[in-house]
Amino acid sequence: MKRILCALLITGSIFFFSCSGKKATGEIRVLLANHPYGELLKSAIPQFEQESGIKVQVESLQEAQLTQKLTTEFATNSSSVDVFMTRPLQDTLLFNKNGWYAPLDSYDFADYPANTVDIGRKDGTPYIVPLVTEWQVLYYRKDLFAKAGLQVPLNFTELEAAAQALNSGDVAGFGSRGAGAAAVTQMSSYVYNFGGRYLDGGVAVFDSPEALEAIQFYGRMLGSYGPQGITSMSWENLMPVFQAGKLAMWTDASVFYGQVIDPAKTQIPQENVGVAKLPAGPKADSPFIVVSWAMGISAKTKNLDAAQKFLDWATSQELAIAGMGRNITMARNSAWQDSGVRAAMNPGLIETQEHAAQNGYPYDRPFMSSVGKARDLIGEVIIESIDTKGASPRLAALASEKAAAVNELLKTDGEYGK
Repeated sequence: MKRILCALLITGSIFFFSCSGKKATGEIRVLLANHPYGELLKSAIPQFEQESGIKVQVESLQEAQLTQKLTTEFATNSSSVDVFMTRPLQDTLLFNKNGWYAPLDSYDFADYPANTVDIGRKDGTPYIVPLVTEWQVLYYRKDLFAKAGLQVPLNFTELEAAAQALNSGDVAGFGSRGAGAAAVTQMSSYVYNFGGRYLDGGVAVFDSPEALEAIQFYGRMLGSYGPQGITSMSWENLMPVFQAGKLAMWTDASVFYGQVIDPAKTQIPQENVGVAKLPAGPKADSPFIVVSWAMGISAKTKNLDAAQKFLDWATSQELAIAGMGRNITMARNSAWQDSGVRAAMNPGLIETQEHAAQNGYPYDRPFMSSVGKARDLIGEVIIESIDTKGASPRLAALASEKAAAVNELLKTDGEYGK
């Protein structure tokens, strides 16, 4: 097919993407996440419509709402969705099991790390295109560390000491997600670094001694040094606290750096925001590194040609580089290798990505079809630990109770012991 070069103007900068010399027709419905890359795509869609001749009906939803909407529409066979953002670790097993993704045999995956593609395969066939990778990092206030004479913590012992030293009536020493199910992904790295896992061989093991020690540590850190109301906070609640200068350290996903330093939203100068690798635990130095967002085509699309054109454009190298320019950590290898990107990107992101790529664990939650219910169950254990600063006498029994409930979910889904 003949290709021509088209210019895409986003926020004053020109990016280029390939589009068909022959305009397509029709209308497609696209569901995007309320995510920095979703926002980038949404701003660029008018130009795509003009160049492609395809009308795009776009909707943006919070991540949990997006999964719920897709699941409901697909399960009831009432969906008119053509293309959608999807969370591989949250959606892939269930969506593939039910045949909700269209196969992507013709897509060129040569520019992606193999493991980012493999998570979306079924019987060797790829069904989703990786968009964004993320790993856990430590955001910290350089100015507060300098004032207190502290070095960036390299292990959990130093992390707790720094949190204690920096904690005051005005500034919380440490933050991470505490809102039950939302906290599961961020606590995962702590579990791994204490030598534990959520699942092992298709069996829930987050009640093991190693995992319990991690849960106790996470609860003690947040219960002792976290902001008030931490058990109701996810990333969208913690980020404004950090930006307001009320949080000294915050562990969360690397993908948020661009938002953290947004001058329209933060009171902290960019030069005072540090990015470092998650401190090592007593058993490992292994943060999660995951494909947090991907894109797929509905198996029920009625306009496959237009849907494929949109997916090719939305996952293009040019837009991946544009995403990196907004500090969104894209999946494409070429985006990380781009000299302009490397020159402009925060060195901490480059260093932590290289560390996580070599040492990270590729899951940040239990990899199972009923992952949403599993996260709710694990979240109850996390909240119990936070509320008691890790000292709850019933924590072990509660973890065992919830692990048994997760095993029942695995059995119901035919995934137990696999």
